[in-house]
Amino acid sequence: MTDHPLHEFVSDLKRRLEHRVEDQPELMTRDAFVNLVTEYLVEDGSLDDLDPCYLHMTWGKRRVETAGYDISDDESILHLVVAEYGMFGSVLRRDRVDQMVRRAGAFVDFCREGQHTLLEPSSPAYDMVERIHTAWSRLQSVKILVLTDGVTNIRKMKENPVGGLPTSVQVWDLERLHRLMGVSMAPEEIVINLDELGHAVPCLESPEQADGYRCLMAVFPGKLLADLYEEHHSRLLQRNVRAYLQARGKINKKIAETIKEEPGRFLAYNNGVSATAKSATLVPGPNGPILASLTELQIVNGGQTTASLHHAARKGVPLDAVHVPAKITLIADDTLDPMIPLISKYANSQNAVTSADFEGNSVFHVGLERLSRTTWATKPDGEQTRWYYERVRGQYEVDKNRLTTAAKRKQFDAENPRHQRFGKTDAAKFEYASALRPDVACQGGQKCFLRWTEEENLDKREAPSAEYFRHMVAKAVLYNNIRTLIHAQLVGGYLAQITAYTVALLTERVGVLDYDLVWRAQRLPEPLAEVVPAAAQAVRRELVEGSGAANVTEWCKKADGWSAVQRSPWQPPATLVEAVGAR
Repeated sequence: MTDHPLHEFVSDLKRRLEHRVEDQPELMTRDAFVNLVTEYLVEDGSLDDLDPCYLHMTWGKRRVETAGYDISDDESILHLVVAEYGMFGSVLRRDRVDQMVRRAGAFVDFCREGQHTLLEPSSPAYDMVERIHTAWSRLQSVKILVLTDGVTNIRKMKENPVGGLPTSVQVWDLERLHRLMGVSMAPEEIVINLDELGHAVPCLESPEQADGYRCLMAVFPGKLLADLYEEHHSRLLQRNVRAYLQARGKINKKIAETIKEEPGRFLAYNNGVSATAKSATLVPGPNGPILASLTELQIVNGGQTTASLHHAARKGVPLDAVHVPAKITLIADDTLDPMIPLISKYANSQNAVTSADFEGNSVFHVGLERLSRTTWATKPDGEQTRWYYERVRGQYEVDKNRLTTAAKRKQFDAENPRHQRFGKTDAAKFEYASALRPDVACQGGQKCFLRWTEEENLDKREAPSAEYFRHMVAKAVLYNNIRTLIHAQLVGGYLAQITAYTVALLTERVGVLDYDLVWRAQRLPEPLAEVVPAAAQAVRRELVEGSGAANVTEWCKKADGWSAVQRSPWQPPATLVEAVGAR
């Protein structure tokens, strides 16, 4: 590999994975690679979430392999991840990519046929296969993501059905990951060629406005929006981040009813979509301009309309008579981010903008970030460090790499230790585990964060106080220390679930800790640390044995799992409450 930026990225990626394995020694480097990359894919909108779980085995004459999965909220799409790490920029051959896809396809058949019975019932792999098998009758498509640190010119592959379902394959190689994860790199743009998709969309173009933007008014065929959502999924909505509610809400039911029963009136009944794009190509048509292509299309209002059309198409509802009004605002790069939240806010008239819509850009998260850069934690030995809140994925590396000398970067590491870096999804997990809601903490990181955002109205919250930040860090100390202790004695899987439930059980049985005490000590009180192994064993027993025939991983996401753990007879020593300052 001769390309200098890629060479640097290989070294940076390797270093970041080494650090992650040091912080989470239960991970193999391959698993750390999958975890790191999928975090960026979730942030980017290419994935909704991922349950990492590696399985590689022989099944008859076939090899079965996957590194993780996700099932969409409406259970229509199965996402699978397969990975090849250790190429360090060398060429990944086509036959190896084909082999990885075949093994993922074999895994699909393995799940479809209910072969979880061949696996250890108390293993996460059993839960994964059983979960997919249970959802199989509702699945409508499969999407396979091939992750690698090798280089290939393959981006997409021919869609061949797997398990009888339409299947698409995306390849994320080193060059593509560099665009996704690289410091100061722009994300990969969505480029839509409407002519290639078989659509001629007439439009009206406004004059350039005072702020330098233009608007296009168009009518989109319903099938076009459904196809775009099929191709790009939540990436199309990433600046809005509205969760599709699967036609459960009043508005969504009406949208679904209109599509099915009165498709010709959809244009009259529906408010349409508001979108943004960096640029558009217009060509002359017989009656005016024709929209030929769009770069970086983002639907900032109308995400539920788009997803509802996709859902209907998946169910076989014809969309030929469905048309959707669309306003597309063309905005230059330098004004894109400031304008889009305002467009989303003022254009939204169907459903109130949920508190998750603006994610980390709220006053609350910006305030949390500011406190993390100015608040020093002093350990009993006098060492001072900061807890770095990563409001935006990759922010830590960006800030570090802005420093121009090795001495300054070393100082940054000393003042902001990487094991004291935490992000939005981590913060949500810490909060829910300590609030006796481990079932929510065990949901996928993104789902947990969105739940926290909505329930706490974080988009409307003021900047947090210094005390709030100190107590959040104390919860992080509690969670991370307990996790380390459990890992040292854990046999089997479910480390994340057992950690969340152990934090909750200790908080319930011992009482809410004196978070100021934990902040000052920057570690778990020794008397509490001594009882963690016994508490964790009690938790594991209730989760694995108490779930009965239920899927353990899924059971941990339900309130019933927490109810079962609460019935555990385990009790801490009577002297512990006074020793740790609980109340």
